[in-house]
Amino acid sequence: MITIAVTAEGPDEPRVAVSPETVKKLVALGATVKVQSGAGLRSRFSDDMLKAQGAEIVDSAVAAIEGADILLKVRRPGPDEIAALKPGALVAAMIEPYNDRAALEAAASRGATLFSMEFMPRITRAQSMDVLSSQANLAGYKAVVDGASMFGQALPMMMTAAGTVPAAKIFVMGVGVAGLQAIATARRLGGIVSATDVRPATKEQVQSLGAKFVAVEDDEFKQAQTAAGYAKPMSPEYQAKQAELVANHIKTQDIVITTALIPGRPAPRLITKAMVESMKPGAVIVDLAAERGGNCELTVPGQTVDVNGVTIAGPINLAGTVAVNASSLYAKNLLAFLEVLIDKKEKALKIDWEDEIVKGTLVAKDGKIVHPNLTGN
Repeated sequence: MITIAVTAEGPDEPRVAVSPETVKKLVALGATVKVQSGAGLRSRFSDDMLKAQGAEIVDSAVAAIEGADILLKVRRPGPDEIAALKPGALVAAMIEPYNDRAALEAAASRGATLFSMEFMPRITRAQSMDVLSSQANLAGYKAVVDGASMFGQALPMMMTAAGTVPAAKIFVMGVGVAGLQAIATARRLGGIVSATDVRPATKEQVQSLGAKFVAVEDDEFKQAQTAAGYAKPMSPEYQAKQAELVANHIKTQDIVITTALIPGRPAPRLITKAMVESMKPGAVIVDLAAERGGNCELTVPGQTVDVNGVTIAGPINLAGTVAVNASSLYAKNLLAFLEVLIDKKEKALKIDWEDEIVKGTLVAKDGKIVHPNLTGN
C-alpha cells in the first residue's frame, strides 16, 4: 500500500498538488491519500470534495507526512516538512532547483528522494507531465486579460454610428507556451497582434495564429535553438540588431507581453528604459519573467509601476491567480508522473532509475544532489 501526502502551500501560493479528480485516480491505483485540512481551499477544492473522492483529511502537515511514501507539493517543501519525512520518501514538486542551494542540500541530506517537475524532459511520452507548459499556458492567457484590464481602452476595432474605435496593438516577446497562448488570447479579444522570438521555428507558429512575426532573420537567427527546443543566448551583434528593430516597433504598441526565460539564468533583458520612454502614455507592459529579474529594465518584481504614463506589471505566480485551473492541470501532471513510478498490478512503488523521465527529474537521492545540471557533471 502506498501512502501519498499532500500539504497546504505557503501564504503566497494558492495552488495545491491534488484535485478531486486526481484523488479518485490515485485511490484507484491503490494509494492512501492524506491531505492536510484546508490545503485545497484557495483552489476551491473543499475538504468535503476531496474526502468524497477517497482522500483522508488530517489536521496538520506533519500528520499528513507521517509514514508517507510520497509527498506531493506545488513548491519545494519547507524544512519542517522535510524533517517529518521518513528516510527515502519521494517528493515531487516544483523544487526551483537553481534557487537557495543551501536549503536544497539540507533537504537532500535528510535522505529524501527529490524530483523536480521543472526538469521534466521535453519528450513526447512526458507531455502530459510537463508542468512548465501547463502553468505557462494559463500565465500567457492571464497576462493578456490583465494587460487589457490595465490598458483601460477597448481591444477590438468597433465601428459605430459615432465613429470608429481603433483596434489595440499587442506585441508578444518570446513565443514559448505562454507566448503562444498570449497571441491566441489577444487575437480572440480582437487586437492587432505581432510577436518576436529568436527561434526560427516559432515564425510559422506565430503566423498560424494570425499574428505578424518581427525578427532580424539572419544566419545566426537560423541556428538559434537548442536540441531541447529552448532559445540559445545570442551574440551581442545579433542582440543589437534585434534591439533596434524592436525599439522601432515597440513605440507604436499599446500592450506588450514579455515571456522570455532561459532555464537556470536571469531573464534576458528585452526592453530598455529608453524603449519604455518611447512608448505612448497609457501603454502597458506585462512582464512574465519578473520572478527571474524581468525582461524589462524597469520591472519591479511583484509590483505594478507607472513610468511616464506607461504601466509596467511584474506579476509573480500569474498561473496561481487562476488557481482552480492551475491546480487541476498541475495535479494531472503529477498523476501522470506517479503512474510511471507505480506498478498498477502490485499497487506498489516500482521505480526504474534508468527511465528517461525518472533520470531527467531526479534531483536528490541517498543524501546527495545527483542531477547533472546541479553537480556540474
